Amino acid sequence: MNQKAFNQLSYGLYVAAAKADNKMNGCIVNTVTQVADNPKRIIVAINKNNLTSELVQKSGKLSISVLSETAPFSLFQHYGFQSGRDVDKFVGASFAITGQELPYLTEHTTAYLDCKVLTSNDLGTHMMFLAEVVDADVISNEKPMTYAYYHENVKPKPEAENAESKKGWRCTVCGYVYEGEELPPDFICPWCKHGVEDFEKIV
Repeated sequence: MNQKAFNQLSYGLYVAAAKADNKMNGCIVNTVTQVADNPKRIIVAINKNNLTSELVQKSGKLSISVLSETAPFSLFQHYGFQSGRDVDKFVGASFAITGQELPYLTEHTTAYLDCKVLTSNDLGTHMMFLAEVVDADVISNEKPMTYAYYHENVKPKPEAENAESKKGWRCTVCGYVYEGEELPPDFICPWCKHGVEDFEKIV
């Protein structure tokens, strides 16, 4: 286990992946936090509407790919809110397999963590998993993607004049604007596939 892999964890963005019932799936997460050093343990929050959450609960295992600053916006669209029930998200992707036979991304990735789930907690929209890291390694010298870097340099900027003239709700992830007084509770952003929890009212 490479201890330097844990230095890659920051207030950033990651791909959590799982495998169960002969299915592999991955999704973007922004909560991966080390909570213990010996043994090394982390907490990971995954949206319950994503297939990845179900696969983690079934298998008791997950992998974390720490995304780098080179990760393009298309990667976030691909592994975004979309569940993956009808899409094999790893087709065409550059990935390798952990010791627990889980996929992790090898492109636009600084490190990976191979984890065994200890407990889970239902937080309403998300499942919070406490996991012990059974293996970890650094796979590139790139800088890890922070949430601030993503918002400043990766996600598309909304057109200022159009955004100012529109009334409604703006996706905080990609800038898409939904015009309307009320945002439907089951609305999914057509650009980045995130749900209503990532929208803010334009005032």
